[in-house]
Amino acid sequence: MKIFKLPDLGEGLQEAEIVEWHVKAGDEIAADQPLVSVETAKAIVDIPSPYDGRVAKLYGEAGQLVHVGAPLAGFEGGAEAADTGTVVGEMQVGQEVRAEAPAALAPATHGGPAIRATPAVRALARQLKIELEMVTPSGADGVITREDVQRAARVLAEAGPAEPLRGVRRAMAQNMSLAQSEVAGATVIDDAVIHAWAPGTDVTVRLIRALVAGCRAAPALNAWYESHAMARRLVPQVHVGIAVDLPDGLFVPVLRDVANRSPDDLRQGLERMRADVKARKIPPEEMRGHTITLSNFGMIGGKYASPLVVPPTVAILGAGRVHEQVRAVDGAPAVRRVLPLSLSFDHRVVTGGEAARFLTAVIEDLERAD
Repeated sequence: MKIFKLPDLGEGLQEAEIVEWHVKAGDEIAADQPLVSVETAKAIVDIPSPYDGRVAKLYGEAGQLVHVGAPLAGFEGGAEAADTGTVVGEMQVGQEVRAEAPAALAPATHGGPAIRATPAVRALARQLKIELEMVTPSGADGVITREDVQRAARVLAEAGPAEPLRGVRRAMAQNMSLAQSEVAGATVIDDAVIHAWAPGTDVTVRLIRALVAGCRAAPALNAWYESHAMARRLVPQVHVGIAVDLPDGLFVPVLRDVANRSPDDLRQGLERMRADVKARKIPPEEMRGHTITLSNFGMIGGKYASPLVVPPTVAILGAGRVHEQVRAVDGAPAVRRVLPLSLSFDHRVVTGGEAARFLTAVIEDLERAD
């Protein structure tokens, strides 16, 4: 029996969730015929059969996580298709994989509080499947008592079982942990008065244009940082990662070379990109390689934020909710439309002056009438 293993799906992805089998054991299948759909942190991917023949066995069911190199299906008879690029590895499927903790993304930070508990209390916590990090201590000097563990067990029982993070949300948790542990984050905020805008102005397209103006004024923010080498790469083209919020989680598809695209082309690209993300059919190459990020969170709510910079990029511009404010105009109060802006940057690579020049150029562009 020939065993087909989960191939390397690129992007450093090490696992995928089985969404749907397109065959069942005993079916005859042709090479390149759809075999299974899997969900990664990026998209839903259809994997074709590598062989002609009969499907002898399917490893795993819908909803299970499968690691790269783990068996997917067994075949009997038929010829092998072209090289599938599979990776040999141990079979790791099912609930055991879903419940395991993800590998550490970076060394633990110093200064965290030590967990203080007696061996008997630790044994009770293991018996009740309670993580001591989640328990609030009530004993002297911050010691976790037996009652603390029992109280935590009651609270968690009322809340119901934990839901393993999968797919996009799992990737988001890993990326945000990396951002928090590695990046020296700093944020500057300011407002752009957009009272001169014509009715119906496309806010996102204007933000992209302004972001390009910021990159021209401060190229250091349109860059990748290689922390292991303490080296940066200034990128001449501006490839913007657009944060898209969906029920499945946060996606960041990429608009390429935005400085050389017309407003109409950008709008068409945005609509096509959002439709592909929503359908979970966006190609993997459209989810990588951005040089700077834009989050227009104000379309949902909120004025200011401290967006997290995800390596290897070094900056993210957040736009808050457009609202009216009373401003001094020629020495007299006047109501003006205001767009709040929050610029987060990696202070390991970007200076405060560079960030301020970037934000100033963004505001100047946004406040233009055209």
